[in-house]
Amino acid sequence: MDTFWENIIVETAARYSVVILCTIVFLAVFELVTSYKNWEEIKKGNISVAMATGGKIFGIATIFRYSIEHNDTLLTSIGWGAIGFFLLIIAYFIFEFLTPTIKVDEEIGKGNIAVGFISMTISISLAFVIGANIV
Repeated sequence: MDTFWENIIVETAARYSVVILCTIVFLAVFELVTSYKNWEEIKKGNISVAMATGGKIFGIATIFRYSIEHNDTLLTSIGWGAIGFFLLIIAYFIFEFLTPTIKVDEEIGKGNIAVGFISMTISISLAFVIGANIV
């Protein structure tokens, strides 16, 4: 059975499946902390929400990319991915706090593309910083 789990195809499929599942869970958490419903707004054509959500997805995937690269076991990769996600969600709240004249969450929900773009850029940028620190 050990040789089964050491097969690169099996390992890739396992990591891929787990990252997809974690991404769904993490996006559900983001959905809980935002005032808007991501997928409803995207369905309506809200580009700002699509950009912010896309940045979150890209950020989560980037963190997992580094996590997989630097860790041998699937469980360790998941752990680092969760830590990275936690840091991303903290960054979301910090962004809101550091812009007291703009209610970021509200503006994204209203379709403010400029705020959606900066939110996407922050998620992507910080994912690279978080990923670079994964050991």
